[in-house]
Amino acid sequence: MEIKLTYEGNLADSNNLDFYDLAQAMVGFQRSLAITTHLVINGTIITQAPALKGARILSTAPRPGSVEILAALGLLAGGLYALGTAPKDTPIGHLVYSLYDYAIKRLTGNHVDFDKSLGQQIADANKSRTPEMPSVPALDDKRVDSLLEKIEPAIIDMHRQIVKSHTASKAKLYVPSRPSLKPIEFSQESYDALVDVKLDDVAIDIVGKVSSYNINTFRGRVFVAKEKRPIPFILSDVAKSSGNVSKITRSLRANASMAGTSEADIKLSAFPNYSITGRLKSFVVIDVEDV
Repeated sequence: MEIKLTYEGNLADSNNLDFYDLAQAMVGFQRSLAITTHLVINGTIITQAPALKGARILSTAPRPGSVEILAALGLLAGGLYALGTAPKDTPIGHLVYSLYDYAIKRLTGNHVDFDKSLGQQIADANKSRTPEMPSVPALDDKRVDSLLEKIEPAIIDMHRQIVKSHTASKAKLYVPSRPSLKPIEFSQESYDALVDVKLDDVAIDIVGKVSSYNINTFRGRVFVAKEKRPIPFILSDVAKSSGNVSKITRSLRANASMAGTSEADIKLSAFPNYSITGRLKSFVVIDVEDV
């Protein structure tokens, strides 16, 4: 399947874009599409785009006199189709684009019904598979929320021409072979929905299990059962004590050796950080307690 990213308005209309911003957008495009594709094919979230297995994202040179990036999604032999032999429009390719569309809409504040948007497509893709084609793994809320977090920086980079150099005023992603599919649109408004945040002025208590922590940056991630996903956190200046760091690393060690048990539980007092669309993005921790 081919997915095209085009920029319009301002200098883009005369076939010019800022070179650096274009390079960052291309990296963001490949990264976000690779992570989404890997989730559809393998059912897991990767952190680095080169770890994509079972598929390859290829770039086709833009047409002369245009400002567009064309990504061809090739599903490798031993995966779903031999590279270069897959038809342009397949249930798997359609599902990748639909999940990509769903994720971007969620990130930019649009309400989308997961079951209605993707549930039937997963069933259709599995019904149409050949003996050489593995079934599409189940996509639950936890995996999709992790996808949103992983691709968000890449989607922000795809807005650079619009909000940094202003060499374009808008962009769109679409499937050339499926003109009936509504394009994914980028604008100043979609960028604002991605980056604008609201730090709640009321601290809350969170009980969870620390899944990662960096002692140099005071940043980590805590799995919160209610959210069904790990949430990033950072220790505020008032919380950067050796005692608090010891409690966090204790939870991390217990979580690594006794995953899923209450022995790894820890209580964080923190200010929640929300996007303007209401999605919980992170915590600013002011105190740490053992449970």
